[in-house]
Amino acid sequence: MEIYKDLSNPASQEFEKLLNSQLSKIQIEEGKIIEGKINKITEKFVFLFVEGLKSEPVLDINELKNIGLSEKIKIGQNIPVLLEKIEDKNGEVLVSASKAQKIKGWDKLVEAYEKNEPIMGKITSKCKGGCIVEHIDTGSLMFLPGSQISDKPLKDISHLMHEPQKFALIKLDKVRGNACVSRREIISSFKKEDKAKLVAKYKVGDIIKDAVVKGFSSFGCFFSVNGELDVLTHLQELSYTRIDHPSDILEIGEKKDLKVISVDENKLQVGCSIKQLYPDPFDNIDNYKLNTQYTVKVEKISDFGAFCSLEEGLTTLLHNSELSWSKKNISAKKMLKVGQEIPCFITEIDKDKRRVAISHRLTQDNPFETFEKKYPVDTIVEGEVVNKNEYSLFVKIEDTDIDSFLHCNDLTYFNNGEEELAKYKKGDKIKVKVLEIKSSEQKIRVGLKQTLPDPFDFFKDKEKGSTITVKVVKTDNKGLTVRPEGCEMDFQIKKSEIALNSADARPSRWTGGEKVDVGIKEILMDKRKVTLSIKYLEEQARDLALKTYGSESSGKNLPFSSLSEDLKKKEEEK
Repeated sequence: MEIYKDLSNPASQEFEKLLNSQLSKIQIEEGKIIEGKINKITEKFVFLFVEGLKSEPVLDINELKNIGLSEKIKIGQNIPVLLEKIEDKNGEVLVSASKAQKIKGWDKLVEAYEKNEPIMGKITSKCKGGCIVEHIDTGSLMFLPGSQISDKPLKDISHLMHEPQKFALIKLDKVRGNACVSRREIISSFKKEDKAKLVAKYKVGDIIKDAVVKGFSSFGCFFSVNGELDVLTHLQELSYTRIDHPSDILEIGEKKDLKVISVDENKLQVGCSIKQLYPDPFDNIDNYKLNTQYTVKVEKISDFGAFCSLEEGLTTLLHNSELSWSKKNISAKKMLKVGQEIPCFITEIDKDKRRVAISHRLTQDNPFETFEKKYPVDTIVEGEVVNKNEYSLFVKIEDTDIDSFLHCNDLTYFNNGEEELAKYKKGDKIKVKVLEIKSSEQKIRVGLKQTLPDPFDFFKDKEKGSTITVKVVKTDNKGLTVRPEGCEMDFQIKKSEIALNSADARPSRWTGGEKVDVGIKEILMDKRKVTLSIKYLEEQARDLALKTYGSESSGKNLPFSSLSEDLKKKEEEK
C-alpha cells in the first residue's frame, strides 16, 4: 500500500502513468451497451471477454435462445450486451443480451417514428383489441389495433399472419416503452394518390349516373360510383319529404342518379344530392293560401303529430293539439293512419324556415262556441262525472263531448269542499249550472251548489247594525259557532267579539243550545261575508248612553250608578 502513498518514488510514478493510460482507452459505465467477445460456450452458459472488466461476464444460454441468437453464436464472435452491474454483491459482472437488443430496437423505432418512415414487421399473434406485431430487424414487439389492420372490415386475417409487411408507427410511449403501429395507413397512403385523382375529376353541378346504394348510416347514404369511389348523400339531401332513415326510401344495390353539390380535395370527399335533381315543391307554396281548406295525405306519424303532404314533396306538420277541439291528450298515432287523406286548414306559412302548419280541428265546428250558444252562462244542465282529481270533478255535459270543470268549492254551501268531493265517483249523474265559458281557451266552469237555494239569501234584507237572534251550536277556545234562526248556515263569533268587558269574553259561558242576540258588524253580499258580534251590541248600547247623557262621566249622577257600592255597604252593616 505504501507504493500508492509515496508518489515521489519512480516506481509509483511509472505505475500511475500505466494505470491512467489504460483507463483512458476503455470507458466502462453501467447502463450502457458494450461489445463482449465470446471466449467459451457451454451447455448452460456463454462466457465473454470485455476489456477493462476484472472478471468475465456470463450469459445464460436460455436468454440467447429467447432472442434467437443461440444458433448463431460462435467463439470469437462479438455480441452486444447491456452492462447492468460492474460488480454485484457476489463480486460478479451482470450483463444482458436481451435488454441490449430491446434498447437497440427501441432506438431504431424512435428514429423511424421521428423520420415518419415505415418499418418491416410481421403479425405473430392475436390479442384483445388487435394483434401483436414483431419488428423484423430488432425483434421488438408492437401493438396493432383491430381498427388499423385494414381500410375495410376483415372477418379473417389468417392470410396476414407471419407475413413480412410494412407498418406505420402511429404512437410511441417512451416512458412505458410501448409502440403502436398501423397497416391501414400504409394501404391508405397508396390509395390516397389514386383517390385524389378520382376526386379531382368531379365539379359541383356534375351529374353522376347510376350510382349504386352501398350502405346506410343514421346521417345519410353511401353510393359507389363505378366501383372506384364512394360518395355520401346526406339524409336531408335524399328527398324533399321528411324521412328518418335512408332505408325508408332506398334499398341496398339500388341505382340512382346523383348531383354533385360539394367537393373537398383536402378530405378527398364528394357530397351529392338526389333531391336537387328535381324541382323544389316548396316553390309552389304560393299556390296555397292561409285559412283555406285543403285535402292532405298522411305521410308519417310521430309522437307529437303527423307529417302530411299537400302535394308530392311538399310536407306540412299537423300537431296533436290541432287534431280535435274536445279530446284532450289525443295523439296522431291513435287517430290517423299513414296514407289516410283528411281535410285541413293551413294556419301558417313560413317561407324563411320552409315550414307549413295545418289544422284538422278547424274543419269542424268549434264545440265550445256551439255550447255557448246552446247553454249560455247561468243555464242548468245535466252531466256525468267522467273524471276527478284531488280538488275537482270533470263533468261531461249531456249530448256534447265537452268535459267541464267543477271545483270542490262549488259543490256545497255547507261542508268542507274536499270532504264533499269524496262523496262523488265516476259515472254519477248530477245537475250543474254553467258559471263561465272561455271558447278561446276551450274551458267551461260549472257549479253544483249554484243549482240549490242559497242559504246566504237569509241576509238579503239585513244590513249592517241589524240585530238577529242566533242559537249557540258549539263552543271552543276560539269562540262560538252559532246558527241564525231561519238560516241553515253556521257562523263563527270570535272570542274577541263575545263581550265588551274582556273578563266576560269567555266561550265557556255557553254550553250549547242557548239563544242570544247578536249584531251584524259587517255584511258583504257580493263576497258572501258576514261578521256577527255580541260585543258590537254592547258598543251600540254604550254609544247610545253617551249620546243621551252627554259624556261618559255624566252617568255617575244616575240613581243606579252607585248601586253596587250601596249594596256592598249594606252587607257590611249587617
